[in-house]
Amino acid sequence: MMRSLWSAASGMKGQQISVDTIANNLANVNTTAYKSQSTQFKTLLYQTMQSTSTNAEGDTKPTSAQIGLGTRVASLNSNFSQGAQLANDSNTAMCLIGDGFFAVQDGEETHYTRNGNFGWSTDNGGTRTLTTAEGYRVLDQAGQPITIPNTAGTEGFKVNIDTGAITYRNNQGQDVATGQSIAVYQFTNRVGLEKIGENLYDESDASGEPLGEWNTQGVTRSQIAQNYLEGSNVNVADEMVNLIISQRAYEMNSKAITTSDTMLEQANNLKR
Repeated sequence: MMRSLWSAASGMKGQQISVDTIANNLANVNTTAYKSQSTQFKTLLYQTMQSTSTNAEGDTKPTSAQIGLGTRVASLNSNFSQGAQLANDSNTAMCLIGDGFFAVQDGEETHYTRNGNFGWSTDNGGTRTLTTAEGYRVLDQAGQPITIPNTAGTEGFKVNIDTGAITYRNNQGQDVATGQSIAVYQFTNRVGLEKIGENLYDESDASGEPLGEWNTQGVTRSQIAQNYLEGSNVNVADEMVNLIISQRAYEMNSKAITTSDTMLEQANNLKR
């Protein structure tokens, strides 16, 4: 009887994590380029009640008797489907169409993101540097921060949709190429990326090393849509349905614990 108590308790713990994951998805329904997550479960160890043997007449029993000991969370998988393209007035707003990631620099560390809500940061010399809202510098294909001169007009800033090449407009109204192109990377297994918050990801052993789209054969290049941002791919209707399913599963496990407790109480009363 104690097995049922522990199995149901593991189910309640697992469903609580599922509810937490759904709540996080709903909380980020308006977060730029947020990717929804789903909870994956796996069974715990099995206890063998009866091994494969023979019956009294010598006939072989083809199967053994095993009972499971509950469940546990195996992983929280991200859904990297494309979010909606949302128009934006800023010419530093960029939406990646495809499987790529921008590279941003935080001190000596490089992170990766789908959030293209960029802006300008001006250093002491007046040079403008393209950064994220948190101040992380956006990198080009050479691994250098993307900059334009202090005399450049930000209104004339343009990014080529296919190559990521950058141009700006000088004081004479002419478009000038900077020689820099926005770096876009892909990963062999992007689901294996490590999430660090602020819509940033780090490479891991599971994700593999970043692959530059501009110099990797066999990779379909992403497009960079300027004046757009990628919306969250959270589907509120689906999340609400999943929330109801998780709540009902939690209630059923709770009911199993109550039933087990009642049966134990009846067994104890038989001794009186």
